[in-house]
Amino acid sequence: MATGIVGFVVAALCCSTPVLAVLLGAVGLSAVLGYLDYVLIPAMTLFLGIVAYAIYRRQRSA
Repeated sequence: MATGIVGFVVAALCCSTPVLAVLLGAVGLSAVLGYLDYVLIPAMTLFLGIVAYAIYRRQRSA
């Protein structure tokens, strides 16, 4: 469950485009910003699914 929560939080933090634009611009990778939505939204969905599955398993075993 902790893996899903941490992954979801990391993916949600990466969606803050202004912070990410500044960080990637400082490193010289600002051209990658257009492709981040193709990765971050499925990642958030995956990690949210992991959290939901962990909650389901915890309630089922109790």
